[in-house]
Amino acid sequence: METNNNLNLDMEKDQDTTFDYSKRAQWLRAAVLGANDGLVSTASLMMGIGAVKQDVRTMLLTGFSGLVAGACSMAIGEFISVYSQYDIEVAQMKRESGGETKKEKLPSPMLAAIASALSFSLGAIVPLLAAAFVKEYKVRIGGIVAAVTLALVMFGWLGAVLGKAPVVKSSLRVLIGGWLAMAITFGFTKLVGSHGL
Repeated sequence: METNNNLNLDMEKDQDTTFDYSKRAQWLRAAVLGANDGLVSTASLMMGIGAVKQDVRTMLLTGFSGLVAGACSMAIGEFISVYSQYDIEVAQMKRESGGETKKEKLPSPMLAAIASALSFSLGAIVPLLAAAFVKEYKVRIGGIVAAVTLALVMFGWLGAVLGKAPVVKSSLRVLIGGWLAMAITFGFTKLVGSHGL
C-alpha cells in the first residue's frame, strides 16, 4: 500500500517537473495581455480626458468608447493573426501528409478573437466601474488610480503564477508600465489642452 502511495507521489512529481509551461504561452499571453491592455488603455484614455475635462459623463463616454474600440481592434487583430497561423499550419500538414489535415490540432481564429475581445473588455471595465459612481473629480481620479493599481498587481501576479515566473518581478513590471502609461497620457493631454488645442 505504501509502495503505491510512493509511486503515485513520484508520478505526480514527474508530471509537475516535465510539464512544459511554454505550451501555456499562447493562450496565457492572449488572455493576460488582452486584459492588461484593456485595463491600461482604457484607464489612460480616461485619465487623459480627465486632465482637460472634469465631468464624469465625458470621462465615462471616453472610457466606454475605448472599451468598444479596443475590444473590436483586439478581436480583429487576433483573428487575422491566428488565421495566418492556421493557413501556415494547414499548408505544412498538407506537405507532410500528402494533402491530409487534422483539424482538431489547428488553432481556432474565431475562438481566439472572442477570447481576446472578452479579456480586453474585462480589463477595460475596471476603470469604468471605479469612475462610474463618483461625482467629485479628485476622488474619481484617485479611485481610478487605486482600482487600476490593484488590477495591475493582480494581472502581474496571475501571469507569473500561471507561467511559473517570478511573482514580484512580474507584478512590478506590469504595475510600473501601467502607471507610466496613465501618467504620460495625463501629462501630455494636460500640456496640449493648456495650449488651447
